[in-house]
Amino acid sequence: MFFLNQFKIVTIISLLTFASIPAIAHNVEVSEEVAATFHIEPNHNPQVNQPTTAWFALTRRGGNSIPLSQCHCILRVYRTPRANDATPLFEPALIPINVEKYREIPGAKITFPQGGAYELEISGTAKDQSFAPFKLSYTVNVVP
Repeated sequence: MFFLNQFKIVTIISLLTFASIPAIAHNVEVSEEVAATFHIEPNHNPQVNQPTTAWFALTRRGGNSIPLSQCHCILRVYRTPRANDATPLFEPALIPINVEKYREIPGAKITFPQGGAYELEISGTAKDQSFAPFKLSYTVNVVP
């Protein structure tokens, strides 16, 4: 009985401790030899008419980072679901940003006009031919 009570106390303390640690959510996608870790503020829950920052930590196979200065990158934003021939709602300008351990990675300020699902598609080619062209997409749910 004593052991069971101690186990319950340890379990409750552990759950409370882990519940208080903020979770940092990142999505990772891979295309050809480029991977991207994607994040959008705040905590992947952007809100309508509120400027938000999206960033893409691009890496080559092997783990070397790809700064925006080495990539002809384009970001397109679509409503979902979208047809194959859909035109993007907008193409936010990419700027180099520093986030967490990443330096000069592609980032963009985005303001979503309505609630619902959007697709962010980033594509690019190497300025020096050091990696194959890539295209990656992420679905974002915008809170009204």
